[in-house]
Amino acid sequence: MGTSRSRMLLAVVALVGALGLAACTAGIGSSPAPTSSGSPTWDAANPAPPEGRVIGTGTVLDVAGEAQLCLGDVAESSPPQCTGIPLDGWTWEGVDGSETSGDTTWGTYAVYGTFDGERYTVTDPPIMLALYDPVRPEDPANGVDGTSSEADLMRVQDDLSASLGRDALTLWTERGYVWVSVVWDDGTLQDAVDEAYGDGVVLVTSALRQID
Repeated sequence: MGTSRSRMLLAVVALVGALGLAACTAGIGSSPAPTSSGSPTWDAANPAPPEGRVIGTGTVLDVAGEAQLCLGDVAESSPPQCTGIPLDGWTWEGVDGSETSGDTTWGTYAVYGTFDGERYTVTDPPIMLALYDPVRPEDPANGVDGTSSEADLMRVQDDLSASLGRDALTLWTERGYVWVSVVWDDGTLQDAVDEAYGDGVVLVTSALRQID
């Protein structure tokens, strides 16, 4: 995850510099295009790991004893395939809702744990997603629709898709914004894309939610 996250952050920073060439024109959204006065450094765009416990919902995939939590897309093969966060402390003992094929066991769960930016350490028994009642997430747009044109949104989405690849768990346009879901952001990645594209264009959401 560290190398993957680094590629994502460097790609965002590179976009900031590229868009700075358009400083003589108005930028997308509510802010002017960034100038060439400087781009954030990699360290400045590196989210600190969450303090305390977090919760993530997705597919736990265990291949020959190596478990991972997949927060993004899962290939609907048999057995399924995905790339996720390595899980430490995972056990299937007493856990319902799993399926097994060969040396692969999987199921969908809400998993409590701690995340150090690279690995996820389980702290509490998981909950089957079928039985999990999630807290409704806050709307990062505060109920306000974006003002960017569809053409601008598609251009930004294409930029991010090409630059971030699988580092973006999901990427889509809705309500006048480009939405990007990542494993974890403390606001640092949001600041980086705001600098690159202007405020109110891209909304970054975290798949992991801090609970204490």
